[in-house]
Amino acid sequence: MLREAPATTRIPALLKSNEKEILQDWLKEQTGSASFRADLLKEKDLREESHTFLGALQTATQGNSIDDVAGEGWSGVKDFLSDLSRSRAQAGFTPSETATFVFSLKQPLFSMLRREMKGDAEGLVKEMLGTSVLLDKLGLFTTEAYQATREDVISRQKDELLELSTPVVELWDDVLAVPLVGTLDSARTQIVMETLLEKIVSTGASIAIIDITGVPTVDTLVAQHLLKTVAATRLMGADCIISGIRPQIAQTIVHLGVNLGEVITKATLADAFRVALQRTGWRIEKKDGERG
Repeated sequence: MLREAPATTRIPALLKSNEKEILQDWLKEQTGSASFRADLLKEKDLREESHTFLGALQTATQGNSIDDVAGEGWSGVKDFLSDLSRSRAQAGFTPSETATFVFSLKQPLFSMLRREMKGDAEGLVKEMLGTSVLLDKLGLFTTEAYQATREDVISRQKDELLELSTPVVELWDDVLAVPLVGTLDSARTQIVMETLLEKIVSTGASIAIIDITGVPTVDTLVAQHLLKTVAATRLMGADCIISGIRPQIAQTIVHLGVNLGEVITKATLADAFRVALQRTGWRIEKKDGERG
């Protein structure tokens, strides 16, 4: 089966013979754009990025089809654009500001093509169309790479917030506390479990208080998550006390028919702390004459 020959282009020849002029015109196009962020990017760095991209583009268009940027010959261009999108996303550029880096190259290339092919109208139209489609594909790739970076950042920040929202506090010798605030789902339960178990191992604590005062609602799923955490804690040799059981939560648990088994529950963290001190052999007394 015969394969269609790769679409040829005059772009590599133009870039090789007119690189400085194209680079200069492209830099003017970028810095003169309303989307240029001088507060986030120095012109020196922009020049270096633009020069590197032109070199990668010249290499990719030399002997490779400009109709299919998925080929191996375009890996250098795409790797560069991926790195650029990642750095600009982290720096605070918007998707359109990032993609403008590629799209702004159209005008300098078109101007150069018109000058070099002024006697070949049909060839000029074909060349400009092919160049436009090529830069559109690369601009779309840049936007997709930017979006992937943002999703990775958001996912990482979400994980970090989950870890920060589930602190394990050492209240006393042998006594830990996990104050929960917000919705308790499967992902967060896993983090609570892992963090609590690691702390039990590192401190040797024998009592863990899970305070759900800040949990807005308790349904069957939340209750099951709590029971899993209690079970995992017991397997590590520590007992669990659940505090923050408000009247409405107690009614909900009863209504749902959830059996907390032998788990000790208390209305407040203070009540749970008193029980924890008693079970670990501590006793706190007020000095004579001091007011409570």
